[in-house]
Amino acid sequence: MGKRSAETISYNMSRIRSKNTHLEDKFEEILVKAGLNYEKQSEIIGKPDFVLPEYKVALFADSHFWHGYHWNETKKQIKSNRDFWIPKIERNIQRDKEVNAALRGLGWQVIRCWEHEIKDNPEKCFRKIKKAIDIVKGEK
Repeated sequence: MGKRSAETISYNMSRIRSKNTHLEDKFEEILVKAGLNYEKQSEIIGKPDFVLPEYKVALFADSHFWHGYHWNETKKQIKSNRDFWIPKIERNIQRDKEVNAALRGLGWQVIRCWEHEIKDNPEKCFRKIKKAIDIVKGEK
């Protein structure tokens, strides 16, 4: 594959959705299957993909690229525009930590499921969610 123009790259990146993604759809399937009462794209701090308001559980569906899965290895694989992408993803990682801390400070349980967990092991995501719910139920 030849080198892509800046215009092509810009166009391709503009087509990436931040809401109602395929990953979120797969995550929603987990919630529906579990029969949980959830809300989408909450406006609370960090704008979780889903919340379980009854239990104060915030749920995030984190893609590998945008949220820096195995970042120390992944960043070595970035070949183009490294001066842009590496700081951008590192800021995303830092923001995720800040959001987690802020939500927890407000009494929320925070669950982040990685892309591969959502796609390949939804049961693992469900177990994380159930554990958070059980913690909240134990406090009531």
